[in-house]
Amino acid sequence: MRSYEISRTTTETDISLKLSIDGTGESSIQTGIGFFDHMLTLLTKHGLFDLQVVCNGDLQVDQHHSVEDVGIALGEAFRQALGNKAGITRYASITTPMDEALSTVSLDISGRAYLVYQATGLKEKVGNFDTELVEEFFQAFASNAKVTLHIHNVYGKNTHHMIESIFKSFGRALDIATQKSERIKGIPSTKGSL
Repeated sequence: MRSYEISRTTTETDISLKLSIDGTGESSIQTGIGFFDHMLTLLTKHGLFDLQVVCNGDLQVDQHHSVEDVGIALGEAFRQALGNKAGITRYASITTPMDEALSTVSLDISGRAYLVYQATGLKEKVGNFDTELVEEFFQAFASNAKVTLHIHNVYGKNTHHMIESIFKSFGRALDIATQKSERIKGIPSTKGSL
């Protein structure tokens, strides 16, 4: 099983996270931010990972530190759980609808951190969740997982649906890119390392 546990404590957050890449979509998410918990649960379910997250953050300040730091911890957990990446598919591109919204996520488990994030037209809030934090989460994940990640919300009207379609696409793309293939021998790179 490709899995990893991480504990990360700063003056702003205290996070414990357990990830199993080869899971069934089971999750237990407790960040104190309801909408974010919902998105992480969707990510887990559609990515077929098993994920446990407990984050105690300085929510009296705002949600920024909790969302970003969970992204950091999750990215680190994915990078560590993948090991040397031998035999993985490496690339994936998935488009997922959520009612009127449509999003595409393309990623490369490249060893190079890069994010392209295109999601215009989001309202400022979903409930009490600051939607600008979606990009912060994915930036933190990409930087710590060392993946190249392109996110494009193609269209949508309902901000909840638009963000949900992004997270579902992201989960599905991670699932495909992390799968091992019998056809791939060793590291899937002409350089010999990722």
